Amino acid sequence: VQLQASGGGLVQAGGSLRLSCTASGRTFSTAAMGWFRQAPGKEREFVTVVRWSGGSTYYADSVKGRFTISRDNYKNTIYLQMNNLKPEDTAVYYCVMSASSYSARASAYEYWGRGTLVTVSS
Repeated sequence: VQLQASGGGLVQAGGSLRLSCTASGRTFSTAAMGWFRQAPGKEREFVTVVRWSGGSTYYADSVKGRFTISRDNYKNTIYLQMNNLKPEDTAVYYCVMSASSYSARASAYEYWGRGTLVTVSS
């Protein structure tokens, strides 16, 4: 499985960005896809996840109400709409996929994309 993320960039605080991530390869057994992020000098952290069947979602408290994850099963793609961005959202965002889990734990995800940088200026 390969994950290709796009949509990162530079935005002012209060602005919006939308990230996309498309999975290719052996995607027929997808259980969940989501996003993690890692800010400079900080630990990697969970952002959000969507269950592939049914569409249940789960968010980190830090992004709840501002970020929305969605999926397009036919395109094997997920989207992360990020609104009201804050400087503390600055990070490399990683798309992830699991064939068996719906989880906020990084260890649950077998597949990771290369990451896309989001920079929020104050």
